[in-house]
Amino acid sequence: MQKGFQYLMDLKELYQEIILDHGKNPRNKKICEDFNKEAKGHNPLCGDKVHIYLRVNKDKKVEDISFEGEGCAISIASASIMTEVLKGKEFNLSKKILDDFLKMLKDGTKFQVNSLKENEKISMMSLSGVKKFPMRVKCATLAWHTFIHAVEEKKINANTEKV
Repeated sequence: MQKGFQYLMDLKELYQEIILDHGKNPRNKKICEDFNKEAKGHNPLCGDKVHIYLRVNKDKKVEDISFEGEGCAISIASASIMTEVLKGKEFNLSKKILDDFLKMLKDGTKFQVNSLKENEKISMMSLSGVKKFPMRVKCATLAWHTFIHAVEEKKINANTEKV
């Protein structure tokens, strides 16, 4: 029993470290060069704002992805993690990853996408604890919903109150 408890504590600490690192040192927080798709998102309850920039090629591969924005550590960390995980992936795979991520936060289910690297899974799973706090789920999902708006070229901003 003690070993299992220690493992859970170590995992929780690892997840917290990942979120703090991405929150304090976000990856890809800039405007990517030659972006051809973009979208803005807003979480009115928390005040988080994100602007996603994508460069998608003719084969629907995400060649580059970046973001700008402001918000809580969870929102910034999630956007940072998302850009690292989705960069270089084809849109259909990106959509499956997004769906798995949203299911994980909603139901606690495991990832179905087998092509993710172990470090990508761990980074995404670091946000799994927010499912215990429904208001924080919106912080963690804002960038991901905004990504879909960008790819699908929706003219309205992503809004966590309307998803």
